[in-house]
Amino acid sequence: MKEFKTIIIDDERLAREELKSVLKDFLEINIVDEAQNGDEGIEKIKQHKPDLIFLDVSMPGMTGFDMLKKLEDIPHVIFVTAYDEFALKAFEVNALDYLLKPIDIDRLTETIEKLKHIEESDFESYQATKQIRGDRPLSLEDSVFIKDGEKCYFVKLKEVRMLESDGNYVKVYFGKNRPLILRSLNSFEEKLDPAFFFRANRKFIINLEWIDHIENWFNGGLQVELKGGDKIEISRRQAIRFKDMLSL
Repeated sequence: MKEFKTIIIDDERLAREELKSVLKDFLEINIVDEAQNGDEGIEKIKQHKPDLIFLDVSMPGMTGFDMLKKLEDIPHVIFVTAYDEFALKAFEVNALDYLLKPIDIDRLTETIEKLKHIEESDFESYQATKQIRGDRPLSLEDSVFIKDGEKCYFVKLKEVRMLESDGNYVKVYFGKNRPLILRSLNSFEEKLDPAFFFRANRKFIINLEWIDHIENWFNGGLQVELKGGDKIEISRRQAIRFKDMLSL
């Protein structure tokens, strides 16, 4: 049984205690820490790299949504709040679920089952790929299978011009398509061949073969224009790597 490293982020101590008490019956949930505001939550997430966070929406200083915007790698998110008006926004940032206080045990059980199903599907897909390809980086000539809801794609990586972090998901750009994959941008960076795919900044990986134009940008960064017109900024830090890697 997989255990999910979990952090609870809520400004109300009693709410955190109640949630911890409820979660004791779920053996797959391993609570490693808790935080009482967004800033502390960010630090705890960087420290523990959890699989899952239970996150309150309304907190002093920084809302749960604001906190997520400051994260580079976002774990699975379950919002827990006393207010239902943020539900639509929660799903716009790809939250796993949105639970109202006080917690309904049946709803919580459904949410944990959903989490387990997503993880198992992702693991099976990863294992099948690994058996075929081993641990080698994926090159431009490799084809990948992408499932986005009811739609399925089988696309060569040379057709993928860039990948964009979007909450818990990564948006893959090829042709006019923008399917979403439930995985972090870092996991793609580890799997793709760095000779062809370059991490431009926190949000984007670009296919170097698609670069059409480069110009100097603010604060020592660069801006690249891809074939088709997409413009992506390369951060100052990554611009140094970019120049070192591609200069004569």
